Amino acid sequence: MKTPATVTVASTRKGKVLRAFGDEMTVHLGGADTEGRLTVFTAVTPPGSGPPPHRHEREDEWFFPLEGRVEFFLDGQWQEVPVGGVVFAGRGSVHTFRNVGTTPLKMLIHTSPAGFETYFERCAEEFAKDGPPDMERIVQISLEHGLHFVDG
Repeated sequence: MKTPATVTVASTRKGKVLRAFGDEMTVHLGGADTEGRLTVFTAVTPPGSGPPPHRHEREDEWFFPLEGRVEFFLDGQWQEVPVGGVVFAGRGSVHTFRNVGTTPLKMLIHTSPAGFETYFERCAEEFAKDGPPDMERIVQISLEHGLHFVDG
């Protein structure tokens, strides 16, 4: 007999807050909440910031800008996406984003399947250590999670 699907409500809890790469990520739903199906988090990115171009071996990513101004690099081109727009970056696609505004950028982000929260948590541990982060270790963690930084 098939086990019934899980139903999880996360609105009554704030979620785990992680900080790495200059961003703050609040995990609303992780793999433990979704039977490993997806991760849902809010990311806050300061003006002028964003991750380097990268691709995921494992996750599809979905972005929903809530506040601020954001440009996405998709298919070799930069494109501004307004608040309320939606961006899908399928696994294997080279993509990134950057905050092109003067205020913090806030986005709701989903990754599927779950697991990206574990990657970000491991990176946050590295960024929390005294001194600058060990970028060789960050690259190693990234590779362990199927995330590859690439030239844009």
